[in-house]
Amino acid sequence: MLLTLRRSLHEQFIRWALRVRPPEPTPIHLTQRRVYVLPTRAGVLYAVSLLTMLIGAINYNLSLGYALVFLLGGLGITTILHTFRNLVGLTLNIGTPKPVFAGDVAHFPIILHNSDRRTRSLLRLHLPAQTSVSTDLPPHDHTRVMLPLPAPQRGWLVLPRITLETVWPLGLVRAWSYAAPGCECLIYPRPADAVPPAPTFGGMAGGRLASDTGDEDFAGLRRHQPSDPPHHVAWKAAARQDSHAPLQTKQFSGSAAQSLWFDWATLPPGIDIETRLSILTRWVLDAESDGLAWGLRLPGQEIAQGHGPDHVHACLKALALHEA
Repeated sequence: MLLTLRRSLHEQFIRWALRVRPPEPTPIHLTQRRVYVLPTRAGVLYAVSLLTMLIGAINYNLSLGYALVFLLGGLGITTILHTFRNLVGLTLNIGTPKPVFAGDVAHFPIILHNSDRRTRSLLRLHLPAQTSVSTDLPPHDHTRVMLPLPAPQRGWLVLPRITLETVWPLGLVRAWSYAAPGCECLIYPRPADAVPPAPTFGGMAGGRLASDTGDEDFAGLRRHQPSDPPHHVAWKAAARQDSHAPLQTKQFSGSAAQSLWFDWATLPPGIDIETRLSILTRWVLDAESDGLAWGLRLPGQEIAQGHGPDHVHACLKALALHEA
């Protein structure tokens, strides 16, 4: 009950502290009204120690005790100002995160600008329930910080609010602020480890990829498929690799058309949606690594045959957002 109430009050304070309704437009400037200051645990102990010393100085009428207490008290008050100024005035912007596969860690690029002549030291940024990232910011300069966030499932991963904080220089005071820029990272489906044979192409039977149809010239290696003939397996390469490394199949140049169609409807029946997407993702990656052209057919969507990084991204994006 108390924990739930505490979390509710904390979320209400964050909504109030942001000053705007998220997501907020970038760049975000941390004004004085957006930076908050409270003593740390060390700061509280520091204050208690000063109070104890002051009581002792009063009790024993120690002039040097008064001087020491006032000196350390002034140092603590000065620390509040320096900690506050270390954070206020920063400008935050957001970059474009690179897509990752489900189960990996997405990294959101945060760009900090320092228009002041002072160095900003020991700045820490973190997302809710994630590890903080520390950085220093030279005067009149900018720096890029990559904030990690686990990506458990495919689709769009929305960047949660960012907490910026600092305890520089003495760790007695914590100054912090919140930012909620609008940003999303595309999460591709996780490629399947074990996949059925790739579909036929160009009228050829047997489920082999295009480069396996001829035996005239050796054209390289690719990931082994269960339908590949045993005499095409690169056994010498397998002997030189670790026992857990995947098998490779030798490719030979042939005359068949180097194109494939990866069709949702051709997958074995009874497979759930996520497994189907994982299999199609694996086929797309293998076809690209083999230098083939391919097309993708999904329910209600068709992507024409092609190849290259842009085509890979278009196909993986369609798979990632399928019924998302």
